[in-house]
Amino acid sequence: MRIHKAGVLRSCALAVGALAATAATATAAPTSRIVGHAYVDGNTPIANTVAELDRHADGSLTPTPGSPFAAGGVGTGAGLASQGAIQSAFHGRYLLVADAGSNQISVLRVGWNGVPTEVGAPVSSGGVDPNSIAVHRDLVYVANSGSPSYTGFRLTRGGQLLPIAHSTVTVPSGSALGDVLFNRTGTTLVGTEVTSSEIDSYNVGWNGRLHAAPGSPYIGQGLGQLGAEFNPANPSQLFVSNAHNGTGLGTVSSYHVGFFGSLNPVSASPFADGQTAPCWVTISRDGRYLFAVNTGSKNISSYAIDPFGQLTLISSFAINASTGGDIDARLSPDGQSLLVVGGKSDVISAFAVNGGTLAEYPSSPTALPSNEVAPSGIAVN
Repeated sequence: MRIHKAGVLRSCALAVGALAATAATATAAPTSRIVGHAYVDGNTPIANTVAELDRHADGSLTPTPGSPFAAGGVGTGAGLASQGAIQSAFHGRYLLVADAGSNQISVLRVGWNGVPTEVGAPVSSGGVDPNSIAVHRDLVYVANSGSPSYTGFRLTRGGQLLPIAHSTVTVPSGSALGDVLFNRTGTTLVGTEVTSSEIDSYNVGWNGRLHAAPGSPYIGQGLGQLGAEFNPANPSQLFVSNAHNGTGLGTVSSYHVGFFGSLNPVSASPFADGQTAPCWVTISRDGRYLFAVNTGSKNISSYAIDPFGQLTLISSFAINASTGGDIDARLSPDGQSLLVVGGKSDVISAFAVNGGTLAEYPSSPTALPSNEVAPSGIAVN
């Protein structure tokens, strides 16, 4: 059964007011060298595509020639209300793309100049409406939001995505999954349930199958658990957004993760940012700073993370030219840039990162290709 997401989005993503039809573009063509690439799941109806943009040393972005590129499956043409709809695998060698409209996952090989090409035909996601992907080495799990469940795969070195027998774990109907993710060691997998405001946690077995943590699912510390991130520097720390608390009431929760995947809130959690709908979160590679995209407030909050997982709010930084609906965000591998997808504004906004401080680049935002009507998820290499 397919779930209609309009009620799920609420203040998050594409349901935040009417969005501008025309995106602002960079003021001048950059001349600095290319240092990497950004990829966005277009969630394009009829034939899904992946938009690629070149990342330049000065922080500017330009569309890669030929972008967008075919993904192989079909998108829905509407916001996915999820984090992680596109992921890199094997150190950027492959991209895994959610094709929510055809209930499939596409594998794309990243070649010269970062251009992605399809590796065989898309494979079934094992459910309905796949909207988030988790990757740890060759182990892949997909969140199927329309038939709430998690399904496991192995990714071969040749780019084949092979289902793991008897790996599917179901959750109650109507849960509207928002994110699925591994910790750094691949021993714990967590998923967020947006409408039921719960968090699923699993211990990952040697064979890739999941075993529910004691007490899972865990009741969230607010309404609308959506974005989540493990601390890259500490696999026992998990941070989850509470996106639907209401205007000015957004919070982020911090949890200690036990050996078998149990979740225990740290002292003083949740931590307020005074903003609306902190839907998407990402964390610096050194584990010292967390950034939350406040979809309803058109800004990004930054927190400092202490060794015990407690958060201290640093500030909130406006997203220039935002019309609302800002969604998934990712840091560049060197941690010097933060890229944010602009939902139906069809742009990527880019920020220079200095510890917990953000400054939007003069060239930001950059328009996505015109066919990317419902961009969902971002991967940065």
